[in-house]
Amino acid sequence: MPSFKLDGREIPFEPGDSIIRAAWKQGIEVPHYCWHPGLSSPANCRMCLVEIKPPEGQRGIQLDIVAWDEEAQAYRTVKKPKLLPSCQMQAVDGQEVLAETSPHVIQARSYVQEALLLNHPVDCPICDQAGECKLQDYWLAHQGTKKRMREEPVHKPKGVQFGESIVYDGERCVMCTRCVRFMEEVAKDPVLEMRERGNLNEISVAPGRKLEGNYTLMVEHVCPVGALTSTDFRFKARVWFLRSAKTICQGCAQGCNAHLDFDPRYNKAYRYRARDNHAVNSYWMCDPGMLSYKAVHENRLLEATVNGKHASTHAAIEAAKGLLAGASGVAIVHGRQQSQEDNVALAALGEALGAKVFVTGAADGFADDILIKADKNSNTAGVALLAPKAGDFAALRKAVSKGDISAVLVLGTSVPSDDDGAISDLRGAKTIALAVHEGPIAKAATVVLPIAAWAECSGTFVNIGGHAQVSEKALEPQGSARPGWEVIAKLGAALGHDLGFAKLKEVRARLASATPAVSTAPEDSAPEASA
Repeated sequence: MPSFKLDGREIPFEPGDSIIRAAWKQGIEVPHYCWHPGLSSPANCRMCLVEIKPPEGQRGIQLDIVAWDEEAQAYRTVKKPKLLPSCQMQAVDGQEVLAETSPHVIQARSYVQEALLLNHPVDCPICDQAGECKLQDYWLAHQGTKKRMREEPVHKPKGVQFGESIVYDGERCVMCTRCVRFMEEVAKDPVLEMRERGNLNEISVAPGRKLEGNYTLMVEHVCPVGALTSTDFRFKARVWFLRSAKTICQGCAQGCNAHLDFDPRYNKAYRYRARDNHAVNSYWMCDPGMLSYKAVHENRLLEATVNGKHASTHAAIEAAKGLLAGASGVAIVHGRQQSQEDNVALAALGEALGAKVFVTGAADGFADDILIKADKNSNTAGVALLAPKAGDFAALRKAVSKGDISAVLVLGTSVPSDDDGAISDLRGAKTIALAVHEGPIAKAATVVLPIAAWAECSGTFVNIGGHAQVSEKALEPQGSARPGWEVIAKLGAALGHDLGFAKLKEVRARLASATPAVSTAPEDSAPEASA
């Protein structure tokens, strides 16, 4: 593989890589604002300038620079090498690049940084980007000087509503144009544009338009400063109080990788951020997916119920035991929205009970050709691997109506139909629902056992591409909810069946045996794209 030297370090690269991309793949950050690995490179900010040493025996391009001579107290002309933007310069085998070791580069960064901050408001304490802002980081690393401008700064529009989800602050904007390029290149909706020039330059929405659609929140995600903020997260939390867990979006079968940011002090989730995985979602997420974190706290089932009345978990398990033990025919129903761990545990119990096997999940919905899939269940592919011969929900209704099934154990509460008859048919049997949220099946169930949401326990989900992806635990389970596999193990023990697992690693060992062919989604070898 070809390589070049960056400050003396050997950097391998693939043909076509720019200097900044090759360095980024090796975990080295060349300072930048406008560059993003998923977008075009306009070289707007000039922060990524580097010095490229000419080959041995050749003279590089030299520029005449007027500089102040402190000793002579006069201006003089000096020769300096021409610095080049690393985001647009392709890597060349054997070349030598200077960044941190070049005094010319260091000085240029300082000047660029100072120019960006000339009119920038010093409102860091109330800025949602505070704590994860490139301006803050680079000022400390590459400038660290006092503001020399004494004139009144240029004032621009603040608090401008770009549609329903995004607020724009023109004074904070560094004109990196990431937002403009994202909407044009990824969202395929060139609704954002630049207007005016120089100090008056700002981002605006095209006349007669507003920022709308399914990918508006990504413009805030790609913004390196606090110019674009989301109405959902704005003024809600300070990032230094938040912790982050690597999770999988539950909005559809795409299984986009995400960071779930939460405050452990309140056991509360505050936002999703896109997590890079080129094999699944590249660098992006859709708006419905980024807002789906709210489901962790909404419409939750927090207490067990028996015949619609609150009960202890023990009492509910005993009631479920009575229904299953006395049934003339038992069915288990896998949930396409639940983890592989929960579903393999249910399969183990179903096998012990000699139960018939079915599957349920949410109905199909909107899809696009970017990320959003019609299948709104996060683990359809995983359930298909565990129960390839399972009957669908229509078959379950028919079996109950015929009297072949008198007790139904359901993992989840969604149904693929809005038909009122879908639930009324289930009332012909005694239904036990293991569910996270309120829903049709839970309302019709004789016994409801609350289980932990995806953010409250570690779980595996198989996306539409067949990749098994693990979602980390972030929050503690709410109410009396516990991981689904744990509740199933207790129910099995009450029925006299040792299912062979009492710990998560034991469940995953059974899962590995049940689905040995499933592949794991590869993680990007490069570090994540910085905001």
